[in-house]
Amino acid sequence: MRRPSPVDGMLLGTVLLWALNVTVTKYMFLHGWQPLAYASIRYFAATALFWIFTYRRERSFRIERGDLPLVVLAGILIFLNQLCFVYGLKLGAATTMALLLGTTPVFVGLVTIVLRLEHLPRQFWLGAALTFSGVMLITLGSGGSFASNGPADLLCLATALSWGCYTIVIANLMQRYSPFRISALVLAIGWIPLVLVSIPQLSTQEFSFGPKVWLGFAYAVVGPLFLTNILWFTAIDRVGPARAALFGNAQPFFAVVFALILLSESLSAFEIAGGVLVAAGIALERMWRRQPATVPTGD
Repeated sequence: MRRPSPVDGMLLGTVLLWALNVTVTKYMFLHGWQPLAYASIRYFAATALFWIFTYRRERSFRIERGDLPLVVLAGILIFLNQLCFVYGLKLGAATTMALLLGTTPVFVGLVTIVLRLEHLPRQFWLGAALTFSGVMLITLGSGGSFASNGPADLLCLATALSWGCYTIVIANLMQRYSPFRISALVLAIGWIPLVLVSIPQLSTQEFSFGPKVWLGFAYAVVGPLFLTNILWFTAIDRVGPARAALFGNAQPFFAVVFALILLSESLSAFEIAGGVLVAAGIALERMWRRQPATVPTGD
């Protein structure tokens, strides 16, 4: 039996940091942060950290002119992802967001079909059917009906979809540039429209928070946005994407556990059954995919 290695610890630590971010973000909104004010200030701080780290590491942010449209598109997708993420959590439960984020790999597959990048076998379609059957059950369990909780559930699904599109867009860029350079540029580009739409909330945001809220905010900047990228891509460089993906698949499970324990949320029988179907669908999706995505799955 293979002993756990330091790389395994890096991968597990990364997944736990991503998973806890869902609960921490929901906690921020329950204690006074407005969604867009929170997102724009958080991304500004993370962008500053990435620019300092990347410049000290690479001494350059240069990319080829022909790659600029892809970088801009990735930034726009990050912007849309953050809008959906913060409002999905503002309107809905952290457990629902955690469960529905598990659909990301299936969205990646569906987008590759639309763009004609891959031909997917029968196993994928079976996995997709199981996953979206699980989504229907989660929706029923989270609010009693789609009509009562539909906007929050749609935003959670849009979070997974936008992250899946982002994954595909930067896959080509990461063959030519380091993930740190791409992360620094994409965060900066995505922050520009984010801060523009956040101006009304920034102008009315109160900052008289207690120490727990500020500690949570610091964690949300340093942990899931900055530190995880360093750990994740360092580990992938050492052991490859396939082993890393095995850890990444556990993120929704840990995110649900954190929400249940720290926020005292609950899961209905429908949500549990839906989560099982989503997990089964992702397991089938991984069986046919030879090279799992290496992009972080956390927000």
